[in-house]
Amino acid sequence: MPPQNKPPDGSQRDHFMARQRMPLGRSRRRLSFERRVRLWLALGAAPFLLVLWRVCVLEGLSRWEPLGILAAASIAWAIVAAFFFDTLIRPLQTLSNIVASLREEDYTFRARGARRGDALGDLALEINALASAMQQQRGSAQDALALANRVMTSMQSPVLAFNEQRQLRLLNAAAERMIDLPQRDALGLDADMLGLRGLLECRDEGSYTSPEDAEADDSAPASAKVRWSVRRAGFRLHGVPHTLFVLTDVGAALQEEERIAWQRLIRVLGHEINNSLTPIKSIASMLRSRPLHLAREFHTSQDLDDLRRGLMVIEDRADSLNRFLQAYQQLSRLPQPVMRRISLQALVERTVPLEQRLRITVERSGEVELSADPDQLQQLLINLFKNAAESALDPELRNASPEVHVRWSVEGTQVVLQVM
Repeated sequence: MPPQNKPPDGSQRDHFMARQRMPLGRSRRRLSFERRVRLWLALGAAPFLLVLWRVCVLEGLSRWEPLGILAAASIAWAIVAAFFFDTLIRPLQTLSNIVASLREEDYTFRARGARRGDALGDLALEINALASAMQQQRGSAQDALALANRVMTSMQSPVLAFNEQRQLRLLNAAAERMIDLPQRDALGLDADMLGLRGLLECRDEGSYTSPEDAEADDSAPASAKVRWSVRRAGFRLHGVPHTLFVLTDVGAALQEEERIAWQRLIRVLGHEINNSLTPIKSIASMLRSRPLHLAREFHTSQDLDDLRRGLMVIEDRADSLNRFLQAYQQLSRLPQPVMRRISLQALVERTVPLEQRLRITVERSGEVELSADPDQLQQLLINLFKNAAESALDPELRNASPEVHVRWSVEGTQVVLQVM
């Protein structure tokens, strides 16, 4: 069987389509289209002028009269030919300018006066439709690009892209923070210069640790070391293959799992310790309330007083430990914070009147705004003020004038609140 011609595929198809050309006509002359039109108009005038000369000769006109008639006929033919040439060439020039503007990505030009039913009109309408379609596609592409840039900017995960030469071609704000370089300085740098050789060698869904964290000693806290989960995918940009990397902080997920585990542990420990503290407190309270029955077991009243004081200490410490566990159990059941902008001074002044046992003096330290959950932060202040008041009112301290002072200061990006 003779070999069959198979359609090209892949890059061969692109190359085949790029090399394919459609002929504009059968003529292989090297003259331009305008010159060919002028030549055909001139050749079309030659038979007419010869016939006119022959008629003048047959009519027996004088020597100069045929020349004048031929000159007038030539001028008339030239005027008609110029009008015909302009009518033919000008629409083509207009369409050529529109196509040139499309090539330069300017889709605002349109051909006017076109109508269906003639070759130039159909061509002009098709070019107008092509310009409208390309303008719409560019608008859609710009919207998609703007959306992609907005998503890239708002993502908390670093996103990077490298070309085949291992040069960085794309990164978002999170990636800038990861490599500690602004975009204008990082683009175009080699992966080795950025210290990201290990990232390019990492497989899809693999784990990556920066060289600085990998070289850190074991004494460094685990929270200070960042481990990334890597997702990689290939794409083409202007026909050039690129590799896209999306990193996810595994440490943050592990810390969340660790926090949940600690909450479960606190609930279990609280339940078990409360089960033991409750009968201890109950028995101590019962024994302390029955001194007459216990008096016969002791020889002196001093022994009875010692027993009473011991039972009071057991009851008091059991009650204190129970309150301590209850506080931790409340902490483990805290809901997710609802963050919003609040004034620290207004929050403190709103919380101070809730403590009625003594006066709390607020030292005005300047207006500070925080991004926090006001309900949870107020509960924290209530507990601090309560602890401070109990400490100031402790009988063992014998304070003549117990008082509590509150002030705050700004240190860098942190606010330090002092309850004294």
